[in-house]
Formats: sequence, C-alpha cells, structure tokens
Amino acid sequence: MPNAAAANRRQLIPFAAVSASYFAHIGFFNPYFPLWLKELGFGLVAISILTSVQAATRLFAPYGWGWLSDHTGERVKLLRYGASMALVCACLLFIDLRPIGLGLVLLAMFTLTSSMMPMSEAAMAHLVSQGGAFNAKRYGRVRLFGSLGFLVTVFMAGAWFEHFGMQHFPAWTVLSLAAVTVSVWLLPDLKEAVTHHEENAAVWPVLTQEPVKWFFITAFFHVLSHIGVYVFFSLYLDSLGYSKVWIGMLWAVSVIVEIVWFFTQAKWMPRLPLTAWLVVCSGAMVLRMGLTAQWADVLWVLLIAQALHALTFAANHTVCIALLSHHFPGRLRGRGQALYTVIAYGFPGVLGGLAGGLLSDRFGLQSVYWISMMTALMATAAAYRVWRIQHPAGLTQQAH
Repeated sequence: MPNAAAANRRQLIPFAAVSASYFAHIGFFNPYFPLWLKELGFGLVAISILTSVQAATRLFAPYGWGWLSDHTGERVKLLRYGASMALVCACLLFIDLRPIGLGLVLLAMFTLTSSMMPMSEAAMAHLVSQGGAFNAKRYGRVRLFGSLGFLVTVFMAGAWFEHFGMQHFPAWTVLSLAAVTVSVWLLPDLKEAVTHHEENAAVWPVLTQEPVKWFFITAFFHVLSHIGVYVFFSLYLDSLGYSKVWIGMLWAVSVIVEIVWFFTQAKWMPRLPLTAWLVVCSGAMVLRMGLTAQWADVLWVLLIAQALHALTFAANHTVCIALLSHHFPGRLRGRGQALYTVIAYGFPGVLGGLAGGLLSDRFGLQSVYWISMMTALMATAAAYRVWRIQHPAGLTQQAH
C-alpha cells in the first residue's frame, strides 16, 4: 500500500504542472487584459463585452467537452488537442484586429481553454480520493501549484508592463499557452474504461435533488460577486491612481493567502461540515465586497479585503470540488465539473461583465462592488439553505 500511495502521488506531478502553467497564463491574462484593451483605445462598454467572451464560452464549451470526455474516457487526449489549437489561436493576437475580429479570436481561444481545468480535475479525481472520500490535503497540494503559477506571472507581468508598456501582451499570451501545451502533453495518457451502465448515466436526476439545486444557486451568486474582481479590479485600482506594480502586488496578496489556505486546508476543513463552509465563505464575500466598495483608496483596508480571498475563493473552491465529487461520481464527473463551470462561471461571467460595464460607465466603477456585495448576500442566503437541508447529516460530511 505505501508503494501504491507513492505511485499515486507521483501521478499527480504532471497535473500539478498543468495547474501551474494554466494559472500562470490566467495570472497575467485576466488582471492585465482589460488594461491592454484600454491601451488599444476601447471604452468601458467595449472592454466589458470583450472580457465577457471568456465567460460566454463557459456557457457551452465545458459541457460539450465534458460530455465528450465522459463518453469517450479520453480526457487527456482532448486536453492535448485543445491546448495545441488554443496556442495557434493566440498567435493571431499579434495581428492588428478590429473589435469584431478580436472577439472572434478570443471566442475560438476560450472555447478551447475554458474546459481545461474541469477536464483536468475530472481526470485526476480518483487520484485525490482516498477510500472513495475526497482528500483535501492531496487536492490542496496539487492546486497550490496553480496559485504559485498565478503569483509568479501576476508579479512579473505587472513589473514588465509597467516598464515596457502593454504592447507585449500578445507575446505573454503565446508563451504562457505554449507552457500549458507542453504540460498537457506530459500528462500520462490515461483512458477510463466505459461500461454500459456508466455510459448511460444521467445528470438530470442529480440536478433535481434539493441540496444540489441550492448548491448551484449559491455557486452562481458567489462567483457573480467575484466578477467585480475578475473583470474590473485592475481598472478600478488604475482609476484610483495605483501603479501597475501595485496592482500586481494587490492581486498577489490574494494569491499568497490562497496558497497558504491550499497548503493548510486539511487542518481547517474538518472543523466544519462542507455545507457550513459554504456559508462562511459567502459571508466573507459580503465583507470583502463592502470593504472594496467603501475603502479601496485606503491601502491597509484593501489589503485586508484581498486577504479574504483565502475564504472567498480558495476555501470555497475546495468545498465546491468536494461536493461535486460527492454528487457527481464516476462517469458523471466530467459533466458535473462542466455544469459547475457553466452555472458558476459562465452565466455569472457574462451577466457580471456586461452589467458591470454598463453600471461602471453610468455610475462609476465603485458601483460594481456595491452590487457585488448584494449578490454576495444572496449567495449567503442560498448557502444557508444548503446547510439547513443537509444538517444534521452534513455534520458527518467532512473533508478528509
């Protein structure tokens, strides 16, 4: 058994590399993409539309890829093909494109990349389980490499763009996706056997369960609250006079606490049921958005708000993955992960990006964070409902 456990851990190393390279790509792309668009001369509404393309692809691409991976068992091969084609698309960003052309390139690129992490997490699900139960420690040690990748590029890109300008943004995109492509080609070519029973496994009966419905509702509103950070945070800080280096540092603070959480979460998570953690994380989101809305010009307050990312993202993400593993086992994994991406990131990303653009254009960027605080309250109410449905049974549903 010790040898089997060691072999299992070795198999996780390539997945850690995929996580590191993918989030290194996200670490520079998401914070600085709006600033690149701003330098190209786009207004707030156009920026919000173009930044929403990524979320728009999450409405259809993850479930399509998830369905295909569930029915073929070829999750790794699909990851390889998707990453390679996304790299080709990224090369087109060097061309001077009009808004529609740029939008089409982004649509193709994000269609290929938006399902990478759901498929990767579905592929390694059996490696982060122990006796059939979700292993928070093992999962956290893999996922923290993604946070480290994000941290490195958010720092490096901030300093680079501050000194050399935003014109190198396409090159950063190509290089980071090249790293992703190399990483996925290093994954072991695992294929899951498809049995007749599992091949016909249906998602709908799971979705009709009360705790699952309320879980997706809280996930929707929780991530909708996060959109103010994902899309508008860099623009907001820029409007308040923060330099690109400071913008990078403030993003980095959130990633540092995220890494600490992922590394130590096995110590904290057993202290509450998973569903209770949903309530705690959404409540922290209410506080974070309120602080960001009211006192973003006060550095130490903003640092506290960013430190809450340990709960609002890291803890919440692990809880969601654990609950998905519980509700969508076996051949439902790919579709369960995909539904989470669609419902929790696709719809909120499109709605938050477009509505946030209109709000900020009319009432200023600060208004986005007041609205985010309201949606965080809705997430908290829905999370409380999940907890009440599964309590007291939820007391024994611990993260192992």
